[in-house]
Amino acid sequence: MPVYQYKGMTSGGRSTSALVDAENAREARAKLRRDGIFPTEITETSGRVRANEPKAKGNRSFSLPSFRRISGMDLALATRQLSTMIGASVPLVEALSALTEQVENNRLKSVIASVRERVNEGSTLADAMAQSGPFSDLYVSMVRAGETGGALETVLARLAEYLESQVRLRNKVTSIMIYPALMFVVALVVVAVLVTVVLPPITSLLLSLGAELPIYTRAIIAGADLVRNWWWAIILSVLVSASVLRAVIRTERGRIAYDQFKLRLPILGRVNRVLAISRFTRTLSTLLAGGIPIVRSLDIARHVANNRVIGAAVDEARESITKGASIAAPLRQSGQFPALVTYMVDVGERSGELESMLNKVAETYDEQVETTVTRMTALMEPLLILAMVGVVGFIIASTLVPMLNITNSF
Repeated sequence: MPVYQYKGMTSGGRSTSALVDAENAREARAKLRRDGIFPTEITETSGRVRANEPKAKGNRSFSLPSFRRISGMDLALATRQLSTMIGASVPLVEALSALTEQVENNRLKSVIASVRERVNEGSTLADAMAQSGPFSDLYVSMVRAGETGGALETVLARLAEYLESQVRLRNKVTSIMIYPALMFVVALVVVAVLVTVVLPPITSLLLSLGAELPIYTRAIIAGADLVRNWWWAIILSVLVSASVLRAVIRTERGRIAYDQFKLRLPILGRVNRVLAISRFTRTLSTLLAGGIPIVRSLDIARHVANNRVIGAAVDEARESITKGASIAAPLRQSGQFPALVTYMVDVGERSGELESMLNKVAETYDEQVETTVTRMTALMEPLLILAMVGVVGFIIASTLVPMLNITNSF
């Protein structure tokens, strides 16, 4: 079914524009009038939303940008809604049509409309999703397995749970890190104000008096002059360095070195490792529970881990499986996985309950991530305060001490 973008007026006289699906423009106009919207312009759009399309405004009193990116929670909610409708024996095309009406994110609405068109033309749901937008390899593989095994409702429900768990973990870590990041920004602003606004008149006074300044005062004055006179060069050098680093990381050798560096960092290295292992084990558990073959599941899960070092260890495990051996042995030999992970994988393989064991590992490591980050944040808060006080105090002392010496000399 085509998708139309419209502009119009609500019954209350408010301007509005968004997307509506209908068989033709005439039906779209009729549909909008039934909703109390009087269209002034209707144009048919493609299934995909182009990057240069204008942002649409909803007909509610307040709305976020209509073509904002598709978040994990948006996709999780849509997946759960689709699972519920399929479980209620709603035909797939009708379920996708209803989902197009229910989804609030207009970019996701357009993607689902594109999927519905392809399914209506005879494509499978998995193939339509593979061609239509933000559906990962994991998502498409799970849907394909669900369609093949006749358990699409169950697979979609598992996918929704997986996406929701990833969103919850990311939100927890983000919320914990907000306060330290805010403190760091405040410290930078305070130092910048001192260096660019407060120090110049004081240093001018000290220099005009011709007094001999301590070395730390001269260093502060030189640093302030450098920032004021060459701020553009500092910003440019930072941008160039960041661009070069990004280009290096995009190469295979650079990415491996970067991932190794992340894993070797004190404290943060453990957090990065635990996050990667948690993503890997939960993804592998979800794929295996959805009926995806073990070799294919390992191939997908290694990419979700988002770490080349961990991925190399998983590759060895995949090769081991193809030769008829176990998964646990190469994971243990790699030295990248803690003993708890390899032990639980070994027990899961022996007992035939690998999915449940991997899920338990993921839950354990999710808790470890939250606990570690919480403790680290609790330690960082006083350290950041002390560092900020120390820097500000040093700058102030570097200017007050020479002034006191000058005053005492008279």
